[in-house]
Amino acid sequence: MVKEALKIKIDQIAERIHSEVIHDRRHLHSNPELSFYEFETRDYIASRLKEMGIEFQRMADTGLVTVIKGDLPSNKVVALRADIDALPITEANDVSYKSKNARIMHACGHDAHTSSLLGTAKILLELKKEFGGTVKLIFQPAEEKYPGGASKMIQEGVLENPKPAAVIGQHVMPELEAGKVGFRAGKYMASNDELYVTVRGKGGHGAQPDQNIDPVVIAAHIIIALQEIVSRMANPNCPSVLSFGKVVANGVVNVIPDEVNLEGTFRTVDQAWRKKAHTHMRKIAEGMAKCMNASCSFKIIKGYPVLTNEERLTKDLQKFSTEYLGKERVIDLDMTMAAEDFAYYSQVSDSCFYRLGTGNKKAGITSSLHTPTFNIDENSLRISSGLMAYLALRQLGN
Repeated sequence: MVKEALKIKIDQIAERIHSEVIHDRRHLHSNPELSFYEFETRDYIASRLKEMGIEFQRMADTGLVTVIKGDLPSNKVVALRADIDALPITEANDVSYKSKNARIMHACGHDAHTSSLLGTAKILLELKKEFGGTVKLIFQPAEEKYPGGASKMIQEGVLENPKPAAVIGQHVMPELEAGKVGFRAGKYMASNDELYVTVRGKGGHGAQPDQNIDPVVIAAHIIIALQEIVSRMANPNCPSVLSFGKVVANGVVNVIPDEVNLEGTFRTVDQAWRKKAHTHMRKIAEGMAKCMNASCSFKIIKGYPVLTNEERLTKDLQKFSTEYLGKERVIDLDMTMAAEDFAYYSQVSDSCFYRLGTGNKKAGITSSLHTPTFNIDENSLRISSGLMAYLALRQLGN
């Protein structure tokens, strides 16, 4: 199929099913479920696949995977991934499809990802007689919670039988206007590690600091000292972030507590430096506490690895997106210190994770991801399904 004819056919189908994609998205948005508990979400996806006559396999308890094989001869395989879980956030939007589940919300756009991939499945089915190769569709649970659904699905063989030559993921981006997409080749998203620090001293009366070992002051010194890992130990050309978002000292106005608990995050885009930084953090925190006659336990939970978009694949997909959308609607992205469990796919397969613009400043749709007012311009769903179908088929050589 000539690429211009392919584009036109996909465009026509995508426009025809736009209302269906919106319907799916709104249903999922109204019925969000937390990571590893997406049972109704899984069943809804399964019901939609059954309606299309598509067989599927359950994986990782709440995940699904299926394949759509073209009728023309080809052994090539490409995978498309959507995540399906929501966040523990109370929705503040006043919309007809507002979340029905208390303190749970699709505040990261996974409802859009899932509905878009269902739309892609429908497009591929209609074009089945006209393309060669196999497209594997991955509906993955638990992106939002470590250890992540991606790692579990990979362990269960989602990238085998058949093995894709490439894995492609799409994610909404409210900072980018609807109708546009963004790409970045190479290192794109950071690793993320959780830090849990406990500083133990000797509490007592706030008026008698000389009789205490004040863990509050010691914890403050540790927080400041650890910032030197980023400012003085990290290569300036290697982005790193060290932030503490929770500090708990359960004393009162005139009572110094026995211990202080800190919780934070460390992120970087270099796996070797990541390992070294862990050693530096422990050494600094434990050493500082010891020299002030206190003790310190420093626990690091390793999160998602660095997400790397394979150079050649990403450049090809950017070129294909330009074919489909036009040059002015395909932009280059900056590196981000956010993290994504799609990174696990990028560790074991040629992969590309790109962004779908979903913002609309004129309509007031500007809220960031992971906020109670996050929403999308549903016009972005006019291209989300079609673009994924086009990228998959062009990557397969059609």
